[in-house]
Amino acid sequence: MNFRNILGTRMLFFDGAMGTILQSKGLKPGEIPELWNLTHNDTILEIHKSYLKAGCDIIKANTFGANPFKLKDTTYSCEEVVTAGIMLAKDAVAKTNKDAYVALDIGSLGKLLKPLGDLEFTAAYEAFKEICIAGEKAGADLCLIETVSDTYEIKAAVLAAKENTHLPIIVTMIFDEEGKLLTGANVAAATAMLEGLRVDAIGFNCGLGPVQMQKLLPDLHKVCSLPIVVNPNAGLPVVVDGQTMFNVDPDEFADLMKDIALSGASILGGCCGTTPEHIEKTIQMCKDIQPLQIVDKERSVISSYSQIVELNNKPKIIGERINPTGKSRLKQALREDDLEYILKEALAQQESGAHILDVNVGLPEIDEVSLMEKTIIGIQSIVDLPLQIDTSNIEAMKRAMRIYNGKPLINSVNGKQDSMDAVFPLVAQYGGMVVCLTLDETGIPETVEGRIKIAEKIVKEAAKYKIEKKDLIIDTLAMTVSTGQENSKITLDTLDYIRNQMGIHTVLGVSNISFGLPQREKINTAFFTIALYKGLSAGIINPSIEAMMNAYYSYCALSGNDEQCINYINHFSQSTENKTSVSNLQQDQVSLFDAVVKGLSESAYTAAKEMLNTKAPLDLIDEDLIPALDKVGQGFENKTLFLPQLLMSAEAAKSGFHAIKELLAKKGNVSSSKGTIVIATVKGDIHDIGKNIVKVLLENYGFHVIDLGKDVSPEQIVQTAVENQVKLIGLSALMTTTVANMEITIQQLKTALPDCKVMVGGAVLTQTYADMIGADFYSKDAMGSIRYANELFAV
Repeated sequence: MNFRNILGTRMLFFDGAMGTILQSKGLKPGEIPELWNLTHNDTILEIHKSYLKAGCDIIKANTFGANPFKLKDTTYSCEEVVTAGIMLAKDAVAKTNKDAYVALDIGSLGKLLKPLGDLEFTAAYEAFKEICIAGEKAGADLCLIETVSDTYEIKAAVLAAKENTHLPIIVTMIFDEEGKLLTGANVAAATAMLEGLRVDAIGFNCGLGPVQMQKLLPDLHKVCSLPIVVNPNAGLPVVVDGQTMFNVDPDEFADLMKDIALSGASILGGCCGTTPEHIEKTIQMCKDIQPLQIVDKERSVISSYSQIVELNNKPKIIGERINPTGKSRLKQALREDDLEYILKEALAQQESGAHILDVNVGLPEIDEVSLMEKTIIGIQSIVDLPLQIDTSNIEAMKRAMRIYNGKPLINSVNGKQDSMDAVFPLVAQYGGMVVCLTLDETGIPETVEGRIKIAEKIVKEAAKYKIEKKDLIIDTLAMTVSTGQENSKITLDTLDYIRNQMGIHTVLGVSNISFGLPQREKINTAFFTIALYKGLSAGIINPSIEAMMNAYYSYCALSGNDEQCINYINHFSQSTENKTSVSNLQQDQVSLFDAVVKGLSESAYTAAKEMLNTKAPLDLIDEDLIPALDKVGQGFENKTLFLPQLLMSAEAAKSGFHAIKELLAKKGNVSSSKGTIVIATVKGDIHDIGKNIVKVLLENYGFHVIDLGKDVSPEQIVQTAVENQVKLIGLSALMTTTVANMEITIQQLKTALPDCKVMVGGAVLTQTYADMIGADFYSKDAMGSIRYANELFAV
């Protein structure tokens, strides 16, 4: 039976762990599990058969880490390893005579994508493409993208599978207990992007046990309109007699999975530590449960990498300032490729209260395609608001949608057939909500009926691409009242009908109403207020104009969209402070503290050079740079900002330090460090995301870091530590199959350099686990490492 057709109709069961079982069968610490497809194929075959005999419907081929980066230094190609893995799984299905599906299992590449890391989005896409093509060619029935903690990497993998295969796509992600991915996405944001990309099922795997995942399930069930997958670990890892063990036995696991099934998951399985017994017990307990009916949640959402904006009864503000129309300073910045000015505009609008930012970089004399792409990436690196991609250039729209991290708002399509033919396929391909202009080949109708007719035509055409009304937002086109007294009424009456009779969200470029008139702000504010009462879902305005924002907050309070008038009260009680902050951002000269906090590298360098004329370098570090980093770090720990902002602030601080180093070099001075720290990802593990984050932050806090890289042997780590007589070592591991090497490394370090402290981190580690392997400190995030290092070296 077609896999897509049975999703959600009955309970389906994945198999369980592969890596932890291979460890029990002799896989050495650091050995690449996927190579066993070629060197120990009988063992892999028997593991698959054991899961099939347990009753599972889907077995994951042993291809999780079979990517070009991990296999680079082996004698095998990605295609060879993937093909062997798929063929073994298919052979197991045939030999057990089971009606089961084989999943091409795709894990993380182990690298952060730019701008946070050093891996290009296109390079990630090409790596995933190679895996996907090999998997489908070998006969995989579906594609499972799992254990990925970055929405940008997930998007690259989904596009690779979607564009190069016909396979159904399931995505399961590794969230922490607070429901956040490593790069900051919450459950709703990740779901919005994946539903926009039209994957077939969404869920959780790895990192957590069934107890922890059950707590996150309501968040997913609330927003997800697709079948839900839950593949937990068998609890949290512990070390027993030197072996990694998991603390939830098959009976307890099955009981917990039953609760998860009754709560909305329709595809169940296991990850690290689960065995055929875990899966068999789960199937016995859950096979007769009828899955909850999958209901379209009818949510009109767009997202950034970390959060959603939902269009509902409460209107939203789209900041209009990144649009060159009538803005000479922005035009200059675009011509001069002055991205920093654009970033300041983005930050200023965010602080003024915008929920979404319009991004339009179109000028006749520039390369709009490349500049749009660069600008989208730049803004998303420091601002976590969703963006509106605003362009009439279809190639620029396509490129921007492709590299956008999340589900964007697209501006725009109209009722012309060639416009719909160009834009709707992009929305179907990349996901997004699209602004629909009520004009067509005949122009802009001068009647309400004419504009409604165009809106109906657009809705009908969108449906051909399976784009639902919830992903359309109609612009009824504000035309200046200076050229027609009925223009405002026509626009507002059309808006009223479309929002309240057709049930479709609406948007307006508010300031268009006042072109050619004096004191435009007064007309704009009055028109905006009326439009809000007529049902305007989103207004494109300048959020730094006080009168417009006053009208917005007043409307929300009066319409019942501001519980206890909290936002109204906050807006007016903080307006003076906010205006000062926004004004500072909009100045060409930004303070060093603000530049670091906001992640503005050029401004940080400029401010530092200026301040060094009157301030000693050490004072600048102690009074400006470190306090700024501390503020950002505190925000990261309090979950008010996320990894992208943390890393961009670190880059800005690095620019400030660079200015200091230049001055010291001129004076012949050498900057001293707080101390030397060695860091490494342990042998067998190629995942260096966490290590690289810690490195950047340690260097910004004044430490000298010797980074040994990834897949580093215990002997090399110990030798480096002894040669440099270091006081602190940082070790990272992501996979359960490599944590044993972390323990071996710690043991050797304690023997060779007893006074050296070891801090550890990684997705598979817990405090209990770290204690058992002899680590001196465990940190669940990068800032914990910084805090420990500062305390240790202060002694």
